Amino acid sequence: MSSSQTNSTVNRTNSTAPVIDFDKFKPTRSFLAARKRKNAVMTIIISLAFVIALIPLISVICTTLFYGIKRLNLNFLSYNMTYVIGGMPTPSGGYGGILHAIVGTIEITLCAMLISVPIGLMCAVYLVEYAHKGKFANAVNMLVDVMSGIPSIVAGLFAFSMFTMLFGAGTIIGFEGAVALSLLMIPTVVKSSVEMLKIVPNDLREASYALGVTKQRTITKIVLRTALPGIISGVILAIARIIGETAPLLMTAGFIVNTNFNLFKGQMTTLPVYVYQEYSKMSVTCMKSAGSACVPTIPVERAWAAALMLIIIVLILNLLGRVVAKVFSVKSGR
Repeated sequence: MSSSQTNSTVNRTNSTAPVIDFDKFKPTRSFLAARKRKNAVMTIIISLAFVIALIPLISVICTTLFYGIKRLNLNFLSYNMTYVIGGMPTPSGGYGGILHAIVGTIEITLCAMLISVPIGLMCAVYLVEYAHKGKFANAVNMLVDVMSGIPSIVAGLFAFSMFTMLFGAGTIIGFEGAVALSLLMIPTVVKSSVEMLKIVPNDLREASYALGVTKQRTITKIVLRTALPGIISGVILAIARIIGETAPLLMTAGFIVNTNFNLFKGQMTTLPVYVYQEYSKMSVTCMKSAGSACVPTIPVERAWAAALMLIIIVLILNLLGRVVAKVFSVKSGR
């Protein structure tokens, strides 16, 4: 067939092909106007929801800052409640402090982390990398869900009963409180770590196996490294879950007025317990001979200052977690 015959055939084919009118698919002006109105309404609703969600948070922060900043000073942070009598000033010139509560909060929280993070992370690795949705994995998932819903007082009762059976009646030490808090941390660490490990692409695992890397090394060097920022966020969420607990620590760690650095001997005070103890006093009675040196409302003022310090500690832990996640996260091009 000659080239002229071929061109004529193509021209006849093109001439007989149906012409699609794309203009009829073009949205009408009224439809575009309605869509813009819906978009504007939804934008306003979402913005209002965001503002409403921020109101309680801003209110709590502003209220705590307003009432707590009055007593939050270096003297308050440097001394404990030793030699504090009513609303009278101490020999140091202050009205008592929270040094013992800060030490107790940090030590008990860090000890709870050392217990719960390895256990929760290894449990998550087993559920995602080894179990593959078996019957045992389903049972573990169900138990984790049940543990995440137990009241904190139950965790305290369990730790108190366990230490009573092991070490005798009346055993109240800081490590006991850390064990109680770790029971509350483990479910949060497991669930958040499982979700982070699931979103790691399987292509990374398969590429590692294709290069002859063992499963254990693939998990530790690739899977966990990729999911590290999310895992750290889950750990921070778990810390925020337990750092404000009061009930389990009242029966496991106790309450003292002096500073105790030993987790395994003697009672320890934490900031939430300190706030509860001080706020329950409400006020103290001042004698007329004390004059203006006695502050009748000092317990409430100390409680607000301790609550503000607790918020600051949580903020510092969040910032540290973000820094760690940024430093150890996988960088592009590496």
